Amino acid sequence: MQLFYSYFPEINSLSGISQAVICYFLLINIAAFVAFGWDKRKARLHQWRIPEAQLLLLAALGGSVGAFAGMRIFHHKTRKPKFYVGIPVIFIIQAVLLGYLCNL
Repeated sequence: MQLFYSYFPEINSLSGISQAVICYFLLINIAAFVAFGWDKRKARLHQWRIPEAQLLLLAALGGSVGAFAGMRIFHHKTRKPKFYVGIPVIFIIQAVLLGYLCNL
């Protein structure tokens, strides 16, 4: 974490809860990104896949940015409406909620 703080020193001034929230969103987005990449790899190898519901759940739990990045970088799930519409909608909902919570 010290390396992370060296790049973003303003985070050190946040409360412990705020730091925990930032870490959560960072980790969930990394997990979503990796899951999309892993699922694409499995699809190419014709192996067991990650269920679509789990990919969408990762996005809904706060990983929408990582999911969207994974879709674009790995060219995965880009033809399925529940992904190319659903992931941006989830992001918009999360952004509105975050904006609302920040203004409380």
